[in-house]
Amino acid sequence: MTTLRPFTCDDLFKFNNVNFDPLTETYGLSFYTQYLAKWPEYFQLAESPSGQIMGYIMGKVEGHMDNWHGHVTALTVSPDYRRLGLAALLMSFLEDISEKKRAYFVDLFVRKSNQVAINMYKNLGYIIYRTILEYYSGDQDEDAYDMRKAMSRDVNKKSVIPYTQPVTMRELRRQMRHDHN
Repeated sequence: MTTLRPFTCDDLFKFNNVNFDPLTETYGLSFYTQYLAKWPEYFQLAESPSGQIMGYIMGKVEGHMDNWHGHVTALTVSPDYRRLGLAALLMSFLEDISEKKRAYFVDLFVRKSNQVAINMYKNLGYIIYRTILEYYSGDQDEDAYDMRKAMSRDVNKKSVIPYTQPVTMRELRRQMRHDHN
């Protein structure tokens, strides 16, 4: 049986088997510890009965007024434990926390090329809200989809009315600064 439990600092030294996937974004230790300190309730781990880390979700709550929302920063499941519904379980956990925090929606960014993840999110009720140009940098920059799911507080579903035009990283940063003020 799978156990969901809060991520701890000790887990930072045990979760490499989950992070080796090429589609998993990895961060520096200080990034993970910042999330653990600021949004511990949004950082959960799925663990097997033998204590093996099966996957984790890391997120936060942010925004202002009707842009107050939960955000999925990272969701990953170890290749050995895929297709068992763990990602859906972790997403449901984060959505429940966001409901309790009275968020209007939950959002996440996903590579446009990651069709498996996009389909999973769509099956969980997420829509493609907008395209962010060159969001992922690397050998070849890649666009991202900003996917959203309205929470019960957004009665009129205003948070999930899709943009018709892509946005640049510059526009996204400007909007994020505005949302935090």
